[in-house]
Amino acid sequence: VIDVVQSGGGSVQAGGSLTLSCKASGNTYHSYCLGWYRQVPGKARDLLAREEDAGRTTRRTTYADSVKGRFTVSRDNNKNTFHLQMNNLKPEDSAMYYCEARGVWPWGCDAFQYWGQGTQVTVSS
Repeated sequence: VIDVVQSGGGSVQAGGSLTLSCKASGNTYHSYCLGWYRQVPGKARDLLAREEDAGRTTRRTTYADSVKGRFTVSRDNNKNTFHLQMNNLKPEDSAMYYCEARGVWPWGCDAFQYWGQGTQVTVSS
């Protein structure tokens, strides 16, 4: 089991920046794979960035075309807190943002996603 707690978000004007944070905790895993999604009412949850297995011991982060070059995923030194740095925000970025965490097994990232509670991001023109 992974507990996932989000923080950050808020309202900014177009062109501004925000940083979202996501803390994963629990005793089952000592490291995590993570992803970031967003969702607007009436639509499906869209993938923004996600860590995936690139090999036996390596991972890569893929970004949606809509956020490439603007959004960047990082993690703290403790490896349990993750961040989504969002730059040059646009009104169409307004959504509820969710992080998800997956446990790391010897073969790589688990498939089961543990979700954060979500945080609202509003970008005004």
